[in-house]
Amino acid sequence: MTNDRTALTRSELAHLLTEAAQNVGGIPAAEYPTAAARSYLHPVLGPLAAGPRVITELNDRFEGFVAIEPRPAGSAGLFALASYASALGWLTESFAELTSSVDEICTRVGIPTEPCAPIAATSGGTERDDEFDFAFNAVELEAVRNAAEAAGLAPDDYVEVLSQSLLAAARITDACMEISSGLLDDAELLSEVSDRPRLDNDPGSLPALVRSLLSRMEATE
Repeated sequence: MTNDRTALTRSELAHLLTEAAQNVGGIPAAEYPTAAARSYLHPVLGPLAAGPRVITELNDRFEGFVAIEPRPAGSAGLFALASYASALGWLTESFAELTSSVDEICTRVGIPTEPCAPIAATSGGTERDDEFDFAFNAVELEAVRNAAEAAGLAPDDYVEVLSQSLLAAARITDACMEISSGLLDDAELLSEVSDRPRLDNDPGSLPALVRSLLSRMEATE
C-alpha cells in the first residue's frame, strides 16, 4: 500500500479487513511436503510454513495503513486500524505458541528413551488436559507401526509426538478461524460506521465500536 492524499473509504477499509481474513483463514489448509521420517510433523508443517509469510504480508500492509496520509482519524478508520492490529497481534502470538510446540516435539524426538512396550489398541496422547485418545483397529495399528519404524521411533513414542502435533495443529486452526471470523465481522460492521467520528452511544459511534472490539477480544481469552 502506498501513501495517498485521499483517505480510505469505508468500502476500502472493509476490503482491507476481508482480504486479511481470507489470508489468515487459508493458513490451516496450507500443505507442505513431509518426509516419511517426519510424518508425525505433517499436521503442523503446512501452517508452520505458511504462517510467517502471511504475518509478514499483513505486517507490511499494516505499516502502509499506518503511514498513509491522511492518517485514519474517523470512526471507520480507527476501528479498522484497531481490528487489524488486534488480529495481527493475536496471529503473531498464536504462531509463537505453535513454534514452541513444534520445538517441544523436536526436542522430545531427539531425547534418547527407554525401549517402549508394543503399542496397545488404545493409547493416550500427551499428558495435557486436552489430550487426544486414539483407538486403533488392526489396519491402523499396522500403519502406525510402519510410520513409527520409518521415523525411527517406538510406536508409543510415535503416537505421543503425533498427538502433540495434532493438538498444536488444532490450536492454530482454531486461532486462525477465530481471527478470520472476527475480521469478517468487523468488515461488516464498517458498513454501519459514519465517516465522521461520533462520541455518542449509537451503533456506529467510536465508543460503541471500541466496546464491540474489546468484547470480542475478551470472549476469546
